Amino acid sequence: MPKNWDPMAPLKGLKLDNLRDGDPRAIDALEKIREAWSNAPIEPALNGARIRLPGFVIPLDKVGDKVSEFLFVPYFGACIHTPPPPSNQIIHVTVSKPITGMRTMDTMWVSGVMHAGKVDTEMGQAGYQLKAEVVVPYK
Repeated sequence: MPKNWDPMAPLKGLKLDNLRDGDPRAIDALEKIREAWSNAPIEPALNGARIRLPGFVIPLDKVGDKVSEFLFVPYFGACIHTPPPPSNQIIHVTVSKPITGMRTMDTMWVSGVMHAGKVDTEMGQAGYQLKAEVVVPYK
């Protein structure tokens, strides 16, 4: 994330502990944060950077037990619960050879060259893309 970007800015001034799920103010707050997080600024220094990161996988393109495309997220449960993390914390990963046996929320290491660029998926919007050179279990 860029250092000067505050993911909680859309919620400043709201007393969330006073809101119930059906409260129109809660629904409005959720919509504001979804919009802000979908348009979250990327960190320009990461564009073209060679990276190696640990994280959790959300398979997107699964045929049988083979995964060739997934979202890579920073914490367990991300993209499964609403709202998904800010787009600048999600990486859309593709692999040249499908990975066998990868399950939702498996913890992995990914390596490759990061590229800035938004990708919309049914599970969330990624702010970065990575064609993975290496994907291995986190140990």
